Amino acid sequence: MNIERIIIADNQPLTALSVETLCKRIISFKPGREVEIVYATNKYELGVYLKQGKDAAVILDYTLFNFDNQENFTMMCDLYQKSSSWLLLSDELTPEFLRYVLYQTTNVSVAYKDASIDILSESLRFVLRGERYVAQHAMNILLIQETEDSHEKTDLTQTELEVLKAMTQGKATKEIAYDRGSSVHTINSHRKSIFRKLNVNCAHDAIKYALRAGLVDQAEFYI
Repeated sequence: MNIERIIIADNQPLTALSVETLCKRIISFKPGREVEIVYATNKYELGVYLKQGKDAAVILDYTLFNFDNQENFTMMCDLYQKSSSWLLLSDELTPEFLRYVLYQTTNVSVAYKDASIDILSESLRFVLRGERYVAQHAMNILLIQETEDSHEKTDLTQTELEVLKAMTQGKATKEIAYDRGSSVHTINSHRKSIFRKLNVNCAHDAIKYALRAGLVDQAEFYI
């Protein structure tokens, strides 16, 4: 993608001016490259610019714009996927919004207004090349959310956790049954319940999930 136009879609004048200054600084390092910089104050104006067919980099503060919802936003990104590269430049974005947008699109990048000038410049360089950039802060938010979700979704009982821990120690079903004074049938039932709750199909995958999610201590993992 050869960016011909930068669309600054931010209703905060000071931020918009700062973004324009950074963009001009980046473009100035590439002599002979002409890039038009325009402003969009609402979704309608943004759509008009995108419909004109020029390859565009869109710098957008989603939280200040009049999109109905995240689905409406991603539909516009998909509609102009081949001709636009987007940078969401905001103060704060929820984990749910970040996960939805980044998983549903391939041309949307994320950075934060309180980032350093170097990071903001780097994010703009990526977008002006038509490449995706995701700030480390956004990645950390997603990782924390996914970890919390994994703990919530497992919902293993204390007995199931103990059986899973024994599995990570390399113990066979018969050995686990003997140690617990239970029948092999009972332990197999626990194993099936563990697999179902972790959404895996075998002991190997269950153990990997348990180690990754911190459900068991890696120091006790049987090698």
